[in-house]
Amino acid sequence: MAARRILKAVLVDLSGTLHVEDTAIPGAQEALRRLREAPVALRFVTNTTKECKQTLLERLHQLNFDIQEDEIFTSLTAARNLLEQKNVRPMLLVDDSALRDFEGVATHSPNALVIGLAPQHFNYETMNEAFRLALDGAPIIAIHKARYYKKKDGLALGPGPFVTALEYATDTRATVVGKPEKTFFLEALRSTGCSPAEAIMIGDDCRDDVGGAQNAGMLGILVKTGKYRAGDEGKIDPAPYVVCDSFPQAVDHILKNLL
Repeated sequence: MAARRILKAVLVDLSGTLHVEDTAIPGAQEALRRLREAPVALRFVTNTTKECKQTLLERLHQLNFDIQEDEIFTSLTAARNLLEQKNVRPMLLVDDSALRDFEGVATHSPNALVIGLAPQHFNYETMNEAFRLALDGAPIIAIHKARYYKKKDGLALGPGPFVTALEYATDTRATVVGKPEKTFFLEALRSTGCSPAEAIMIGDDCRDDVGGAQNAGMLGILVKTGKYRAGDEGKIDPAPYVVCDSFPQAVDHILKNLL
């Protein structure tokens, strides 16, 4: 366990950590209320590309989570920011429900490819269109490269395998904007005014949540909910700062040991 240090910000993953689809992790709402009483800034960071930020916020409110829109930082936001910086016109290979976060972005005659989790579009015809676009030189922007994620009925393929297929076929490398990229965590922290050394991340993905945060200079707490599988904590080096059964236990640890 890492040495005690001053904690000023807590970053919290959403899917798999606070909820799985439309079901909250037991005790998560009360644990969040307790965490809000502590003198720390909160940010909720997610790689979800299945829905826009507004739909996600509505889902969280329906589950009685006290979360504000400006506290959420998504990989969709990071992808849009990069598109605007590069001034490119993307082919948006994302879930239809996520398109709202790209309103106003020009997509005619695309010269870039944005790929997220889009199960209804991961068919041969659409993937081949994306392949040809990238083969002609369009940069591939991956919202994230998660291997899999947790659904109610079990684990499901994430966008990572499809991004990797396009990289392999075109002999190129995608630019990844979501977790576990260091820039994602730093951008999420920017509005808090805190440094990585003053922050901790709670998540169910050992590589993308915990490994990414720790590589950015934060502490990382791995929770055994969502996509967690036995032995995940041994897949990164350094190992997670601490492993907890669920979000409420992670909050207990923070309140008792880091404040």
